[in-house]
Amino acid sequence: MIDIDKKIKSSIEESIEVKKLTLEKCSQDIKSIALLLANTLQSSKKILICGNGGSAADSQHIAAELVVRLRSHVNRVALPAMALTVDTSILTAGGNDIGFDNIFARQVEAFGQKGDALIAISTSGNSENVLRAVRKANELGLATIGLLGKDGGTIKPACQMSVVVPHSTTARIQESHITIAHIWCETIEEILFPEMF
Repeated sequence: MIDIDKKIKSSIEESIEVKKLTLEKCSQDIKSIALLLANTLQSSKKILICGNGGSAADSQHIAAELVVRLRSHVNRVALPAMALTVDTSILTAGGNDIGFDNIFARQVEAFGQKGDALIAISTSGNSENVLRAVRKANELGLATIGLLGKDGGTIKPACQMSVVVPHSTTARIQESHITIAHIWCETIEEILFPEMF
């Protein structure tokens, strides 16, 4: 029978350990990307975000923090960000007509403009539809950012910048991804709206 107390303790301890490793190995990458994203928005450009499964949910989460706000006391203007994971008609038509591997690349082609940024999320680093979105974004002159796990997979070398959470467990990678995304959102707000802090 499962020892639930032991499971809770080990899962939380593992999550803490992964975040410590992320702090140790990824801080500079997190900082560089935060500055790039802030500059993208200061330049009146937008942020596109994509991923599958839990990473699709994270895409929407990040977009919501930017469009609405991260902190209730920061009454700022909306920031242009969109998750490419939300329009069921586009996703299902794309999956049916041009293949699931192309559902994000097609939207990058439609909505991406030179100077925008694409955040490509994949815990394995090997999601084909995310990789194709990165390639299309590079082709169109977007800044490409990988939010990845494990060894970064095939997506890391395709991106201009990336953060690779140094772990192999999907749940722990996802937990670190949302922490990193919150840091980016906090940094963006503090750079763009310093008078509110």
